[in-house]
Amino acid sequence: MATSSSSSWELPLVAVCQVTSTPSKQQNFKMCAGLIQEAARLGACLAFLPEAFDFIARDPAETLRLSEPLSGNLMGEYSQLARDCGIWLSLGGFHERGQDWEQTQKIYNCHVLLDSKGSVVATYRKTHLCDVEIPGQGPMRESNSTIPGPSLGSPVDTPAGKVGLAICYDIRFPELSLVLAQAGAEILTYPSAFGTVTGPAHWEVLLRARAIETQCYVVAAAQCGRHHEKRASHGHSMVVDPWGTVVASCSEGPGLCLARIDLNFLHQMRQHLPVFQHRRPDLYGTLGMGQLLS
Repeated sequence: MATSSSSSWELPLVAVCQVTSTPSKQQNFKMCAGLIQEAARLGACLAFLPEAFDFIARDPAETLRLSEPLSGNLMGEYSQLARDCGIWLSLGGFHERGQDWEQTQKIYNCHVLLDSKGSVVATYRKTHLCDVEIPGQGPMRESNSTIPGPSLGSPVDTPAGKVGLAICYDIRFPELSLVLAQAGAEILTYPSAFGTVTGPAHWEVLLRARAIETQCYVVAAAQCGRHHEKRASHGHSMVVDPWGTVVASCSEGPGLCLARIDLNFLHQMRQHLPVFQHRRPDLYGTLGMGQLLS
């Protein structure tokens, strides 16, 4: 499908950062900061980082030990980085010690959105935890260290469009993406750390499906490569347009890719193929819009 006639240089530019997090928070910050600085230099207004951009630990005990509150040093460094670079940041999965840390001794997987002044404008705590056993990939029990978030968040106005926040395993639940789209999202983002078995089989297919069914841009920053002796990730960060076309993608290894967000194209798509007007809630019900935060 042809894109709209907007001059490409007029369209907002977003950057998708692909990294290989390790248990070293300092090393990870240095890698992420370099990519964010490069994104800002290239003119991006918003940079997306993957799930676990802060660290990927070897076991639940190390995960808990390395975690911090949002008021901690690491988030302070990212706030300063956003200010220095004049760029919005989607920090796709921060190991957060919440207000209930003392009682629970568990954390949240928290997607944090910072504006270009370094202020936290939105947080979303992962609602679907990845407790799975995939042959060949090793078992994962996210709930060993993590509490599921209590609610979804309303889409957030950014310089690139209205962004709906999700995290990794959430991509397997289309209800979430449909609720965000019906609440006004134009961009859905799935920062991830997909494994090396599920990644080749499901990653691109799921991202394109979510884009097509919601008629949104889908931005997916991913972990890649080997994090330590126990874990590796698929990579293949990408941006998918509302037609389902992959318009940007990362090659192997850490790096970034860039994409223009054309909201005129998105609105044309929705006008030409008005699926949301054709929905039949009388047959299959209405998704729970009341669950969104205002």
